[in-house]
Amino acid sequence: MDALIRALPKLMSAAGDSEAVAEAAARIAWRRTAGEPLCQHAVPFRLFRTTLIISVSDAIWQKQMAALSGQLLSRLNAMLGQGVITFIEFRIDPETVEKERAAHGRIPNPVAAEEVLSSVPKELLAAADAIPDEALRRRFLLAAGASILRRES
Repeated sequence: MDALIRALPKLMSAAGDSEAVAEAAARIAWRRTAGEPLCQHAVPFRLFRTTLIISVSDAIWQKQMAALSGQLLSRLNAMLGQGVITFIEFRIDPETVEKERAAHGRIPNPVAAEEVLSSVPKELLAAADAIPDEALRRRFLLAAGASILRRES
């Protein structure tokens, strides 16, 4: 995972203005920045322009996360290598949080994984070649493909 995190700034530069790449990178950076305990209650939902929308379990988590938003924002942008995110919005959405908990970011069957990978644009596939670890590259592409499919549906 460290190799993927170190490759994020290069991926962002290589992808240019690709919203799909920015969203996938923001999701990865969030999971790393927030850590596993926070990701049980606050999961990335969408990157809309420069606002990262995070789904939270309830109003208590919303308030706690909002208090940390400045610190999280600077850590995210440092990890991404550029000011991709200008604001973090915390929305109460327990269903999304619960789905993420249940899935733990894994796609349950190989057919679904291949469908997700087929939705990844060629420029993102080329940019992902900068990730030396094959397993990490695949996880990155699965996250990007899932994000694209979610946005399309």
